[in-house]
Amino acid sequence: MNEHILIVDDDTQITAFLERYLQLQQFRVSSCGSAKEMRRTLANESIDLCVLDINLPDADGFELTREIRRESNLPIIVLSVRDEPFDRIFGLEFGADDYVTKPFEPRELVARIRTVLRRSRIEHLASFEAEAGNVLLQVGAWIINTTARTITHKETGEEADLTAMEFDFLKALAEHPRTVMSRDQLLDFARGADAIVGDRTVDVHIMRLRKKIEPDRNKPSLIKTIHGIGYCLAADVTRLKVAR
Repeated sequence: MNEHILIVDDDTQITAFLERYLQLQQFRVSSCGSAKEMRRTLANESIDLCVLDINLPDADGFELTREIRRESNLPIIVLSVRDEPFDRIFGLEFGADDYVTKPFEPRELVARIRTVLRRSRIEHLASFEAEAGNVLLQVGAWIINTTARTITHKETGEEADLTAMEFDFLKALAEHPRTVMSRDQLLDFARGADAIVGDRTVDVHIMRLRKKIEPDRNKPSLIKTIHGIGYCLAADVTRLKVAR
C-alpha cells in the first residue's frame, strides 16, 4: 500500500501543490492548516509521515513536534523559513527526523521523505526482530536475520529466496567481513557441511548467491573472488541496534 503523507501548513498554495506533486510520486496525501486539524487527522487516520510547518496559526511547530514524539514514533519532516543552524538543531532535538527550509526543491523533499520512510521501516523491523531476540546484520542494501534465516531488501522489503547453503555461506561471510575465507572454511561454517564435498560445490552456491543479492551480477561488488584462496565480503557490516 502507498505510504500516507500528512502535510500540515496554513499556506494553501503549498499544500495544494504538494498534494498534487506527492500524489504523482505514488503517495497518498492528506493536508490540513492548523494544529487542531492535525490532531484530529492523526487521531482518525493512519499516517506514515508528517510534513510539518513550524509557523502555524494556533501552535508552535517545535512544540507540536515534541507533542507528537511523546505519543508516537511517527516520522516528522519540519518545514521552516528559518535557516539558522540553531533552528535546525532545535527542531532535531525536539524530535524531528529531518529539517527542510523554504523555499524548497520538491524533488529534494520527496527524496528526503523516502529516506526518512526507509529509515523508519528499518528501525521498525529492527525493533520487531529485537523483541523476538533475533540478530540483524545490514550488508549493503540487505538486512540479514540470522535467527529467522531471512534476508530482506531494506528499500523494497522483498526477501531473497536463498537456499540453506546459500544463506549459510552469506552468514559466514557477513560475520567475517573483509576477511578472505577459503572454500573449506565456508564449508565448515555451513550447515550439513559433511554432506557435500568439492570446491566446485562452493563455487556453484556462491554463483547462485550472487545472482540473488548483487546489484550487478555481472560485476560483483559484495562477494569478491580471491583467486587461489576463496571468497571475501567486500562490504562493511552493521549490526542493527535498537534504543531501549
